[in-house]
Amino acid sequence: MDTRATDELAGCLRSWRERVSPADVGLPTNGQRRVSGLRREEVAQLAGVSMDYLTRLEQGRASNPSASVLASLARALRLSDIERDHLYRLAGQAPPGDGVIDTHIPASVLRLMDRLSDVAVMVTTVAGEIVAANTLAMALSEEAAGGTRRERTLAWRRFMGFPSSRVMKTEEDRIDAEVVLVADLQSALARYPADTFLTALVSDLREQSPHFDELWSEHRLRSGHAKQKHFIHPEVGELTLDCDDLTIEGSDLRLVVFSAAPGSVSARALELLGAIGLQRFEAPPA
Repeated sequence: MDTRATDELAGCLRSWRERVSPADVGLPTNGQRRVSGLRREEVAQLAGVSMDYLTRLEQGRASNPSASVLASLARALRLSDIERDHLYRLAGQAPPGDGVIDTHIPASVLRLMDRLSDVAVMVTTVAGEIVAANTLAMALSEEAAGGTRRERTLAWRRFMGFPSSRVMKTEEDRIDAEVVLVADLQSALARYPADTFLTALVSDLREQSPHFDELWSEHRLRSGHAKQKHFIHPEVGELTLDCDDLTIEGSDLRLVVFSAAPGSVSARALELLGAIGLQRFEAPPA
């Protein structure tokens, strides 16, 4: 990046931060604020980057941010598609285009997620990567609660021996879910052959997981995730939740919503989980 582009990037980041209000991103607005828009530390937290790195970017003292950092900043700052592309170009990166999965979430969808606080909501790509989740979804599902991109990708967690999901499955359900996960990746790779994250993910899965490679070689292409899922949560117990998988217009992203029938035991458990959040309670020693 040359000096002009670095300075322009810094100015854009500051300007975009100042126009986003705490309410826009679901943050409390109590008390007097000395800055218009979001504080720098709030953007850093929303984007999952360090405060120091964001400060250097905004002051023109850092260059060449990665594509994943740019995608996170674009989501945190509620950028439009045009603004997102401008951000990438200023940083010397090609905007997501043909052959690459676009992980940019429209600002309207982020606003919707902010308002759906009583249900668990996450956004996934066609490859099963969780790119955003509200607080309730992160409390419900370990897969949604941070980590690297691979650690937020369902197939990677399933076939690379991560701790078992909180979703309860019979053996038949488990086998069926694995077939669908592999089929999703095969379909995604056919549509996005230039996506380096996806190609490397599939290559490593085939090399490191014989079971994944076996399913991949069978080419059992199909779709259809379970419409109802049963969870066992360490703090609130069992929940039976409806799972609605909604397509976001104009993109290949999916809005996945977990909800419970009003007045049910699961609805009360979900409400309790919303109050607990990410807290964990250890049993007292015997």
